Amino acid sequence: MQNDIIGHETTQPGLPIAPQAQRSTMRLLIIEDDRDAADYLVKAFREVGHVADRATDGEEGLALALDGQYDVLIVDRMLPKLDGLSVIGSLRSKSIETPVLILSALGQVDDRVKGLRSGGDDYLAKPYSFSELLARIEVLARRRGSRGEETVYRIADLELNRLSHQVSRAGQELQLQPREFRLLEYLMRHAGQVVTRTMLLENVWDYHFDPQTNVIDVHISRLRSKIDKGFAQPLLHTVRGAGYMIRDDGK
Repeated sequence: MQNDIIGHETTQPGLPIAPQAQRSTMRLLIIEDDRDAADYLVKAFREVGHVADRATDGEEGLALALDGQYDVLIVDRMLPKLDGLSVIGSLRSKSIETPVLILSALGQVDDRVKGLRSGGDDYLAKPYSFSELLARIEVLARRRGSRGEETVYRIADLELNRLSHQVSRAGQELQLQPREFRLLEYLMRHAGQVVTRTMLLENVWDYHFDPQTNVIDVHISRLRSKIDKGFAQPLLHTVRGAGYMIRDDGK
């Protein structure tokens, strides 16, 4: 098996993957300005069955962490715009208690103590192995789960269970393909907000460029036919010139 040690600037492929049946799906946010390292982690976590988003600076990461419902945040200390400890401090000041694992090239005792006292729940110095990172995150997620983890999204009479991968509307189970499920999950997590094509390409299709195809339009059309067709109140809306939105107009 290849080395799975991840450094500050370079990564190596090859992950010690445990059987999926032993794990529950986690939703993770990676706040890391090293694009290669962040892309590697997103891909690695998705390969073992988890949902991973990423932010490349502290301001973007803080906005996502405040808005999204994540099981664990993975935060680099040295970030542009807003450093990692400031991100954590802002979250804690707003009573956001999502577990945070700090990643940093600063690995001295004083550095770790400062990170933990800033509100971090765990601290892992670079370079590190993916297997250790995964194990630490699973521990943090279990602690969160023991406090009543939210696993179901509901918009009007539409319900999505991100652990069982079941979707229903008005009590009627809907059959979605895996990509349709990821698309709906992302839209519901950002309910009431415009989701751009770029956001969908990066977070649902793992593209970091525009493939110049109509893949999003096709999947949105299929998803709309499954969740809205036959129901009086449409939930999936196209925002002209901006993107798409899931919202409950019946409120």
